[in-house]
Amino acid sequence: MSPQNTLVIDSRVAHTIGLIIVSAGLQAYTGSADAEEKKSYTQPPFTSFSSQMPDALLGSYKYKKPVWNLHDALDLPEWLSVSLDQRTRYETMDGSFRKGSQGGDQQIPLQTDLWLEAHLRQWRVGGEFLDARQFASDKGSQINNTQVDEADFIQGYLAWADQNVMHSGLGVEAIAGRQTLNFGSRRLVARNNFRNTINSFDGFRLRVLDYNHWQFNAFVSKPVGRYPNDSNQLLDHFHSFDEPEKQTWFSGGFLEVYDLPGSINAELYLYHLDEGDRNNRSPTRNRRYFTPGFRFYIKPAKGEFDFQNETIGQWGTVRATTAASDNKTLDHSAWYQHLDVGYTFAIPWSPRFALEYDYASGDHNPNDNKDQRFDTLFGARRFDFGPTGIYGAFARSNINTPGVRIGFSPRPDVQAFISHRFFWLAENKDAWTAAGLQDKTGKSGSFIGQQLELSARYDFNSSLNFETGWAHLFKGTFAKNAPGAPAGKDVDYFYVQSLFRF
Repeated sequence: MSPQNTLVIDSRVAHTIGLIIVSAGLQAYTGSADAEEKKSYTQPPFTSFSSQMPDALLGSYKYKKPVWNLHDALDLPEWLSVSLDQRTRYETMDGSFRKGSQGGDQQIPLQTDLWLEAHLRQWRVGGEFLDARQFASDKGSQINNTQVDEADFIQGYLAWADQNVMHSGLGVEAIAGRQTLNFGSRRLVARNNFRNTINSFDGFRLRVLDYNHWQFNAFVSKPVGRYPNDSNQLLDHFHSFDEPEKQTWFSGGFLEVYDLPGSINAELYLYHLDEGDRNNRSPTRNRRYFTPGFRFYIKPAKGEFDFQNETIGQWGTVRATTAASDNKTLDHSAWYQHLDVGYTFAIPWSPRFALEYDYASGDHNPNDNKDQRFDTLFGARRFDFGPTGIYGAFARSNINTPGVRIGFSPRPDVQAFISHRFFWLAENKDAWTAAGLQDKTGKSGSFIGQQLELSARYDFNSSLNFETGWAHLFKGTFAKNAPGAPAGKDVDYFYVQSLFRF
């Protein structure tokens, strides 16, 4: 895929540039409902789609103008863009897998998102307001700020772009202020879609684009902390405004190269995280990581094989615990590997069959002065490991997981997939991080279990879609026998949701 020879600042699509720089390397699994996580129907809101928009900006994101369009309904001037999203989901879980938990849980997460942007020639100024809240959670539910962030601003930025700087043939864009970030496969830096809350950052981002060959993003930022972060306060709908983590810096560079021989696309990147204690004086593990990585891939196409290979390393230092009195610093070295190969059949329903494999290193010996557990930074995980929300059974840390996935599209407005994965701990003395379970003796084994997942989405039109999904966790020996593990009953998770874009 080669981008077209323009850098658009059109009034109806400029916010797509300013809100989120979508990698041309973003892989959309055609005919698969898990593309919801890679093809954002939820965030950010899109009031229209322009055929002039360079593919390098959109990657696999292809949008139609919403049927019910707030900009047109209000007869707003061309220099002002506005859009509104509202998503309602019901999710329920029978059984439990987290340490110390018992029984099931339920939740109704609501997400309302309003975005505004004004633009004049090469300049844009915009903001985004998000209200992410929940209802119906049981008292004692372990909810957190990945599920709730009530009434706050996740973006407020000033942007400038030139499609042909000094007649060089290069496009340049600069964005300053609060913004969301989305790079490459989204495994390390992502604007969350399935999750109810969204990562944002205060800082500066620069993008340089050679339309037919490559683009490069560089940024320096402070992650924005979502507050409150106490479960009881979140259950009681206590409000506190988000704040940048003043003692933490997150920066990096990301290079994408298009259309290498054999239709291969490539990415090369390096991120740096320098973490300090949070604003409310709650201590952190003071992570100081360098995270380099690369990815090669061929996009799925009918009647063709495709593949993806992403390899990530991670080095630095980290505190042993978050205890304020803990001054012990560990050497950190970890790595992550993703592989998948697929084939899309040129027959009705366009089924794509794929074999997948993910490995994220764990800590080999919890009693030495080393830490080897991979950290996914600010990445998303739904598209690899299943629904998050109140479920979120697996994270990109201390896992060894092969799987198979079949995606299909019975009709143009319906996408669905079936996925089956096996999960082992990469190191049996380290934790199953999503569950908070660990056996430092290693006697509980390493087999966590199997996960079967089904999901489908129906697009009523470009403004309204409905989605449903089910996941079943067949518990293995570790999930049943690790210290603190809940009763051995398997876990069922179900959700249904509607998304309205206006």
